[in-house]
Order: sequence, then C-alpha cells, then structure tokens
Amino acid sequence: MKITGGCLCGAIRFETGASPLASRICWCRVCQYIGAGSGSVNAVFPRDAVRIGGTPREYVSIAASGNRMHRQFCGECGTPLFNHADERAHLLVVRVGTFDDPEWVRPQATIWTDSAPTWSCLDPELPRVPRQPPPLD
Repeated sequence: MKITGGCLCGAIRFETGASPLASRICWCRVCQYIGAGSGSVNAVFPRDAVRIGGTPREYVSIAASGNRMHRQFCGECGTPLFNHADERAHLLVVRVGTFDDPEWVRPQATIWTDSAPTWSCLDPELPRVPRQPPPLD
C-alpha cells in the first residue's frame, strides 16, 4: 500500500509504503486547536518510512503528556501536517486529513476523551482512552 498526501496548496507532499502503527482520534486541547474545535485524526508511522517533499515550518511546545512536541505545518497555506515527540523521535504522526485518500486509514481508538467537550461526537464502536495512551514501541 502506498499512502500519499500533502497540504492544501501542494507545497508539501509526502508518501509512505508503510502501514500505520496506530491510528487515533485525539481530543487533547492542542488537537482541538488544530482541528478548529473538533478532534484530530492521526496515523503513526515509523519516521524513516515517510518521505517528505518540501520544508514544513515547525512549532515546538510541551504537550499535556509532558512530551516536547514538534508540530509541523505548511508555511504557505497553514495546513497542519505532522508532529513528533523528542521522546519518540523514531515515530511520525501524520494528520489523516492530509492524505490524498483518507479512507486508507481507520481510527482504532479515541484518546484524550477527558478533554473532549460535552457536545463531541465520539464513535461508540471505538475504544476510549481518557488521557495519553501508553507509548508505542
């Protein structure tokens, strides 16, 4: 399977032949900012398996989990694209909304549900994790 995608304006493109290690809907407060009020849908890949064309801009902050996060976005159109934590630099989180075909990945869980607004639409079929799930290897 080859997954491709990019930002709204096309300045940043990516591709991978790897299958995601995990896919989740995240309702942490930062993802609510990124998702303009909703949660963000993310897929986790081995970082070295994703090829990125173009140079994303980056914003570094400390997440509620305590991890130092590098959030990458297109400097032209502002599309949120990727993030990775210093603590797990071998992993790359990719925003599923940037996939050319978002059907390639289905969320496996909903995380940070304790932060979700009361009006959130949480899929009853997906496992729910109140905060940060255990790290992936």
